[in-house]
Amino acid sequence: MDLNRSAQRLSRLLTLRSTLSETSRPLTAQELREKIEGYGDTDQAFKANFARDKRELRELGIEIDLIDLNDVDPPEQGYRINRSNYALKDPELEPDEAAALQLAVSLVRLDGVAGGDDLWKIGGAAPTSGGEARAALPGDPTLAVLFGAVADRQITTFGYRSSGPREVEPYRLQFARGRWYLIARDRQKDEERQFRLHRIDGVPQVGGRHGFEPPTDEVLAHVPDPWRIPDTEPVTARLAVHGPQAALARRMLGEAAVVDAGDDRTIFELEVTHVDGFRSFVLGFLEHAEVLEPPELRGAVVEWLEAMA
Repeated sequence: MDLNRSAQRLSRLLTLRSTLSETSRPLTAQELREKIEGYGDTDQAFKANFARDKRELRELGIEIDLIDLNDVDPPEQGYRINRSNYALKDPELEPDEAAALQLAVSLVRLDGVAGGDDLWKIGGAAPTSGGEARAALPGDPTLAVLFGAVADRQITTFGYRSSGPREVEPYRLQFARGRWYLIARDRQKDEERQFRLHRIDGVPQVGGRHGFEPPTDEVLAHVPDPWRIPDTEPVTARLAVHGPQAALARRMLGEAAVVDAGDDRTIFELEVTHVDGFRSFVLGFLEHAEVLEPPELRGAVVEWLEAMA
C-alpha cells in the first residue's frame, strides 16, 4: 500500500536513528545509503535528504557523532549515534506504549495539545510549523498531564463523574472507540480500571516521580491490548511485518504469536476483537506491515487507508 511522502520520510528518519544507534561501528554515508531505503537514486537527492535527516535528528536533541575512519583508503568520516547523547530520563514505557506514543506525536496532531509541551520529549518531535498532520485525534485538556504521569509513575488524583476524588497509579493511555482511556489501578478499590478522560473533572493533580512500582507482567496481562478490546466477534488475523520492525513486533506480540519467521519478514497470528485498535497497531509499522488474512479484515484496513489518502 502506498503511503504519502511525509510518512515515507518519517520511516526513513526512524530507520536512520535506529541504524546509527545500534551499529557496532561507525558507518559511512555510502553504507547508510545502501542500508536505508528512500534516499533517492541520484547523488544529489541522497545528499539533500541525508543532510535534512541529520538536521532533523539534531533538532530532536539526537546528536550524531562524526568519527574519522583512518583504516580505510582514502580516509572517510563515519557516523554513529551514542544513545547517551540524547537519552533523557527513562520513561520506562512498555514497547507497545513507546511505539504508540512515537506514532501519535509523529504522525498525528492531538487537538488542544501545544507542540512545545513536554509530551513531545517523551515520544518524538512536535510537528514543525510547515508540516502537516497526517490525521487528528480528539485531544483532551488532561492528556499531556496524564502522559507525563504514566511516563514518570506519578500517583494521580482527579474527580471522576462528580463522584469525589480518585487516587490512581496510571499504567497507560489508549485511544479506542473514538475516545481516550486511562488504564490505572484505583488505590482505594485496589483494582485495575479504565477511566474515560472526558469524564475526569478538571485537571488531574500528580505527585512525585516514581511514586509507585511498575506494574508486573501479570497485572498488564489483564489490561487488554487495543485490538483485544471487546467490540466484535473475534477473528484470527495474520500480519506480516518486514525488516527491522519485525523485532519490535515480536517484543510486542510475543514469540507465541510467531507462525513463520523468514529472512525478510515475520508472520504473526493474533486474535482481533476491535478493528480500530488493530488498524492503529498496524499503522504504527508504516509500510513495513501487511495484513494478510482474513480478507474482510485486510479489506477494512485498506479501505480506511484509501479514505485517508
